[in-house]
Amino acid sequence: MGKVKNLISIQDLDRKGIDAILDTASKMETVAIDRSDLLRGKIMAVLFFEASTRTRLSFESAMLRLGGGILGFSEVTTTSAGVKGETLADTIRTVERYADVIVIRHPLDGSARVAAEFASIPVINAGSGAEEHPTQALLDFYSIRKLKGTIDGLTISLCGDLKYGRTVHSLGMALSQYDVSIILAAPPSLKMKPAIIEEMKKAGIQVNQVDNIEDAITEDVDVVYQTRIQKERFYREDEYFKVAGKFKISNKDAERLKDDAIILHPLPRVDEISPDVDSMPQAKYFDQVYNGVVTRMAILKMVLG
Repeated sequence: MGKVKNLISIQDLDRKGIDAILDTASKMETVAIDRSDLLRGKIMAVLFFEASTRTRLSFESAMLRLGGGILGFSEVTTTSAGVKGETLADTIRTVERYADVIVIRHPLDGSARVAAEFASIPVINAGSGAEEHPTQALLDFYSIRKLKGTIDGLTISLCGDLKYGRTVHSLGMALSQYDVSIILAAPPSLKMKPAIIEEMKKAGIQVNQVDNIEDAITEDVDVVYQTRIQKERFYREDEYFKVAGKFKISNKDAERLKDDAIILHPLPRVDEISPDVDSMPQAKYFDQVYNGVVTRMAILKMVLG
């Protein structure tokens, strides 16, 4: 990762850096099966102030497959930060004495950057508020390249909650470094941040904004990236219910896709992809889950190896 010590934003990486991680992830496919002692003696601190299944477990699986150790927490109410009011800065300055790298998920925007400012060891952002999720974007890129053979030249639809969805924020910014066409499909109240759209357009990417799922799932689309409408990001429950269930991929929708198109989702899924889509050849979101292991193995190797 060159001179990049921390991975806080996908913008910490240029295209060369992203491609290097994807190339390393490909090499990790065999290592993931055979296991390795590459990071033997290294300890990863996993600080999850917010709920997680895939991100936390895939980071832990990645570290274990590389021979390293793990400590940390996934329930903030068991910590001094959650119960006794300890600041994030003090938590970080304590934990860095115990570990070689910190992986942090926190509900507040900017939290990962704050952690990096106080840490003397590498910090990896595993999700900061509604802001960014760079390692998810990297595993998404790896999934696309692995399944489609390339990223350049593709038409990619980003669907659902594009306002609060931190995964699509990181993914959108990263896509700005590739030769792609993008469809942004979201309810009017959940459109992509204007700054990210502007970044895409400045990079010369063709961006088409639509407000329904039908215009995002067509025979011209190569990748559909569906996201959950995130109830926990809404300040008012009635605002959530105005858009909940509006963007749902049905079996009928998926049938409009060409045979080699793929449907991805960062998960968890609520009701935005019908279960009967799971058996269709385009459904690749559970394959995408495993790709998180090898991608995070690559990130850990390039930070610590």
